[in-house]
This record gives sequence, structure tokens and C-alpha cells, in this order.
Amino acid sequence: MKVTVVGAGYVGLSNAALLAVHHEVTLLDIDAAKVALISAGRSPIVDVEVEDALGSGTLNLVATTDEAQAYGTAELVVVATPTDYDPVTNLFDTRSVDAVVERALAAKADTLLVIKSTVPVGFTEQLRLRHPGARIVFSPEFLREGHALQDNRYPSRIVVGDQGEDGELFAGLMRDAALADDVPVRLMPPTEAEAVKLFANTYLALRVAYFNELDTYSAIHGLDSARIIEGVGLDPRIGLYYNNPSFGYGGYCLPKDTKQLLANYANVPQNLISAVVDANTTRKDFIAADVLSRNPRVVGIYRLVMKEGSDNFRSSSVQGVMKRIKAKGVEVVVFEPALEADQFFHSEVIRDLEEFKRRSDVILTNRRTPELADVAAKVYTRDIYSRD
Repeated sequence: MKVTVVGAGYVGLSNAALLAVHHEVTLLDIDAAKVALISAGRSPIVDVEVEDALGSGTLNLVATTDEAQAYGTAELVVVATPTDYDPVTNLFDTRSVDAVVERALAAKADTLLVIKSTVPVGFTEQLRLRHPGARIVFSPEFLREGHALQDNRYPSRIVVGDQGEDGELFAGLMRDAALADDVPVRLMPPTEAEAVKLFANTYLALRVAYFNELDTYSAIHGLDSARIIEGVGLDPRIGLYYNNPSFGYGGYCLPKDTKQLLANYANVPQNLISAVVDANTTRKDFIAADVLSRNPRVVGIYRLVMKEGSDNFRSSSVQGVMKRIKAKGVEVVVFEPALEADQFFHSEVIRDLEEFKRRSDVILTNRRTPELADVAAKVYTRDIYSRD
């Protein structure tokens, strides 16, 4: 099958690499630099499996910025463009998805369009109304940053928002491309599939917020968070997983997905969803106050990325902490090898790790690292398990 994937981020690139094993795949992106890297067999994102797949030379994959080349003969178009949350409208900005759908249908009216971008609940049905007769399906992704291709090869489940032939066709493609056996497949109306995505990520955010608030309580009362978390998690209904305290949830998905779900609750009674969103703000308030109580002259931020093995620091929780500290007039310096600029939000970027250690009175790191072992007395983290 001739497949076009639009968007070379985590979702698009991992899906393109997955499908290019058995199909003819064209990957379309507006970023010429990304396209050049992919064409050279290199990955523009940090993901070991993606890097290995692109470097193997075995994929039937062509990257391009040429829309005519991408849409002209495509039998399937996978839409994986960004949909950032707009705080003014309280909705995802879906203009990129709308544009791809219009251009793909203009080029080939019978193309099957599968939306992988995260969208508001009800979006796909509205899109179908605007394009009568078009074959439009929604299928959420459930990927971890840094392990996107791995999670596509061994998916926890395949959810497709269409109960007809198109839904079965796409579910079959994803199931056949997976390396795991007996992957659960669920076909449902698109609005329910959209809800699955937002509720799944909001539950993950809730779990992060819960253990962070447990940790806040422990810190204020001088208790051992690790012992309490273990005592709680040994209940098999709770479990000893996804329970590592942090500076808050962040990244591509959780902040925007929780806010979007809350917006979808506009006319529905709720308490918990808004509490999840508010809890993340409260956690960053606590972390910043706890750091400031140490009276540092210079606070160092060790890495803006959310976790090891990722190059994403968009909406990372440490940025929220950083802004709160700066607002109190304390100097902040940043060590982040992924940054090329000399400043990040008016804070100096230091590229020499030893200089960074010397300059910083307190060093914030969301996750522990051996690189800071020699200055352990300066390190501030809420990390217990050195994972997640």
C-alpha cells in the first residue's frame, strides 16, 4: 500500500518507520532540515529504535517537503501534525490537521485519512460533516518519548475510531506491522476513541500528581516518601509502578491533554479533572518554595528534558519551577546540551558541566544522574527510583 505520513515528530516518524517495513511510505514535513536528516538515514528525534531503523537502509521510506509527491498517489494518509493547546480558546489548535485533510482530499478524494494527532472529543465527527463522503478515521497513539517505535512494535492496544471497513483495514495494518502477538484491538466510534486518548493521559497525569502530593506531604512532615510509596503500592490494586515523584508532569501530551479534557467537561459535573490540572501547578509552587528556602544565590537547572533518552523539553515541569525561582530575583543558569542558544528565557546556558557545577549553589535535576555524584550536596531532586 502507498502510505503518506504527515509530520516527522515522535508520532509521525515512528509510524512511518513501522509501516515502511511492509509498505511504500512517504514522510511529509515542512521542515527541510528534518527531511534532509531522514533522507540521510539519521533521526531528528532521540529514539534508539528509530535511529537504528533509519540507519539500517531496509525501510521503503522517502522523506520530502513536496506535497504533490506526498499526496498524489497515496492510498492512506496518516495525519500526525502538532495540535498545541490554545489557552485562549481552551481547545487544541487543529488548523494543521484541517489543512492536511483538505489538501489530501483535493489531491485524491478517495484517500483514507487516519488522524493520529490528538484532537478534542467530537472533532472527527465534525470533520466528517465538513467533508461529506470522505473516509476519515481517528486512531489515538499511546507512545513514550524516546521509545515511540518500540511502543508501536509492541503496542498495549490498538484503538481505531471507526467500526466499518476502514477501521478494520487500518487496525489490520497496525496489527500486522506489530511484532507482538495477540495485541488487543478495539474498534469504536471516533468520539469514543478521542475520549480514550484524553482519559488515558489524564489518568497518567492523575497518578503522577497523586504520588507528587504524597511526596509533598512527606517532605513537609519529615517523612520518608519511599517507605510510604512502597507501603501503598504493595496493594496489587495500586501497584509498584509509575510512582516516582518528580517536579510535576510535563512533556508533549499530559499538560495539554488534561487541559483539553477539562475544557470538554464545560457542561458536565466534575471535580477530579480540574484537581489534576491544579495539582500540577501546586506541585511546582512547592518545589520552587522548597528550593528558595535554601537561600541560593545561583540555581542551576541540570537538563530541561523530561527524562533520560529524550530530547523534548517542551512544557517540561522544571521550566515552571525555573520561572517561579527567577520571579523571586534569584539567578538561574542552565546546563542543556540540546540547546544551541546562549540563553534560555533570559537565563545563561552553560555548556561546560564543571563550570555549571561550580557556579550553582543548588542544582535542580528532575532525575538523578551519575554526572552529579561529585556535587551531591548541591543536588535538589524528588527522584527516588532513578526511572520514569
